[in-house]
Amino acid sequence: MSSKDRILARIRRATAPPAGGPDGPGGPDGPEPGIPRDYLRVHGARTPAENVDLLAAHLTEYRAKVHRTDEDGLPLLLARLLSRHESVLVPPALPPHWLSAAGPTRIPDRAASTPRELDRAGGVVTGCALAIAETGTIVLDGGPDQGRRRITLIPDHHVCVVRVPGQVVDSVPQALELLDPARPLTWISGPSATSDIELDRVEGVHGPRTLDVVLLGAQ
Repeated sequence: MSSKDRILARIRRATAPPAGGPDGPGGPDGPEPGIPRDYLRVHGARTPAENVDLLAAHLTEYRAKVHRTDEDGLPLLLARLLSRHESVLVPPALPPHWLSAAGPTRIPDRAASTPRELDRAGGVVTGCALAIAETGTIVLDGGPDQGRRRITLIPDHHVCVVRVPGQVVDSVPQALELLDPARPLTWISGPSATSDIELDRVEGVHGPRTLDVVLLGAQ
């Protein structure tokens, strides 16, 4: 039997009518069969602090720059990270005390802004919906402290603040239970990057070239 014959045979078996007829499980008029979800939800047992350390390690591996601070140190840290910019985009509900009055000009997230106008901003500062320790992924859902998806994709520099350990979950299955699939979800694992056929890495292709992640918690 050829490989083609094996593939077609498997397709026929998978699409064959159910033994119970059209009204049986899996039939066109019957209930959908249950999907087994017996995979591991978490790989290993970790404390909240260990989860934060794992998240930081994966983000660093993906070439994001990771910083740790508390509420008192956050304005000074953000001022340092944004010091090379004349202006930054800010979502509507970004806590105002995060950014120093002496820092870059704040450009609010406006629906009327054009891509060219957004591109003039040096960077963007946002919060996040949550972060996933096992994959080093930050998820945005367009919440008030994150703004529209486009303000995190057009500027060349994204500074994202993650509240730890409260916004950190172990795994993707845990994250999916907490996220609303109807919202505009953006999954970020490091700066935007790609590579050509010769594996030359190019950053900033379809998103920010530089990603700074601030882990905000008690020091």
